[in-house]
Amino acid sequence: MVGLLWLLAPVSANAADTLCMPTPESGCIAGTLRTEEGVLADVDIELTSPSGAEETVTTSDTGKWNLSVTEEGPWQVTIVEDTLPDDVETEGKVTARVRLGATAAALIEVRTTNYSSERSFAEYLAQSSANGLRLGLLLALASVGLSLIYGTTKLSNFAHAEQVTLGGMLAYGLVNVGGLNLWVGAALTVLICAMTGWTQDRVIWQPLRRRGLGLTQMMIVTIGLSLALQYCFQYFVGAATVRVVRENPAVTEIGPITMTQQSFAAMAISVIVLAVVGFALLRTRIGRATRAVADNPALAAASGIDVDKVIRLVWTVSAGLAGLAGVMYALVTNGIKWDSGMQILLLLFAAVTLGGLGTAFGALVGSLVIGLVVELAPVVGIPGDFKYATAMLILILLLLVRPQGLLGKAERVG
Repeated sequence: MVGLLWLLAPVSANAADTLCMPTPESGCIAGTLRTEEGVLADVDIELTSPSGAEETVTTSDTGKWNLSVTEEGPWQVTIVEDTLPDDVETEGKVTARVRLGATAAALIEVRTTNYSSERSFAEYLAQSSANGLRLGLLLALASVGLSLIYGTTKLSNFAHAEQVTLGGMLAYGLVNVGGLNLWVGAALTVLICAMTGWTQDRVIWQPLRRRGLGLTQMMIVTIGLSLALQYCFQYFVGAATVRVVRENPAVTEIGPITMTQQSFAAMAISVIVLAVVGFALLRTRIGRATRAVADNPALAAASGIDVDKVIRLVWTVSAGLAGLAGVMYALVTNGIKWDSGMQILLLLFAAVTLGGLGTAFGALVGSLVIGLVVELAPVVGIPGDFKYATAMLILILLLLVRPQGLLGKAERVG
């Protein structure tokens, strides 16, 4: 289970549950420390000013903390790990860039490493399963597009994960910076991301295909594009984690399962979108054409299908789905940064490979399996740091038995 340290609305020093109003002579750093199981009280947080001065604040009974400062510049914000509960861990520190008259925003990720003794094993299993389903659905939004690209072009697109990051970054710019409504901003984000997919194929991939460039060379191009996009994200947005919505998300409990309302909404939207994509692939003319191109491009072209148009549509839809996944990922994890896509790239390829290369439905099944394995690994005593390795081990073992993946078609070799 993943929680976050949220640096939210400013509050004054030594008054954690009250409001701190920035002035021309002072700024504020503040936050709420919580996991999905609840807030974390009596946790010490150290803040170091640009000049080296240190301050320590403690979270209140509601998990809130604050500090009013008079020095501008980058402040280092660090949780004192010894004051965290035994089943909670953190991943270091962040930098809050303070300006007088304003509030700095930053986040430190914290997570639970095992279930609390106050919860039964069944309750912990249900919570972890729900978390796994949520992760699997988010991975599916991106991996379905990745699988369609491979199916129609046989290209492994290493830049696809950066489309996920792009979705989160665009949503941050439109909603958080631009002030748009979340739903409007999300819709525009998906549209813009879809247009980037269309542009990529029109400007890069179609000309390279017509020149007869090999798949290995094109794969190297995707790696270069991935690196270029990562540096663009750092240049235009920065290296810090940014949030699409700054408000503290409401938490809903359904039996033993506790999640934010944003998580439930993201899961529902993912199911609806994936169902629409599945229906389009099975029941529409363009869907049948896409599957025909994936099965045999030469035969599809001979039967009158415009292969280039189908591939361009696949790139467009895939980029749009990845952008939607980025928006959902940013909302569910309460933040996104320049390398968020790179962090899940291996999981995306694992999902596509596990389900069967080039099969959209296989990518969906593979994503759900990977998501559940990642979140259920700690339930059986596997340390949190090894849960991703567990997913890779499951992938290797399955491929030894079924090389084509769960839903892939066996091919004759030789």
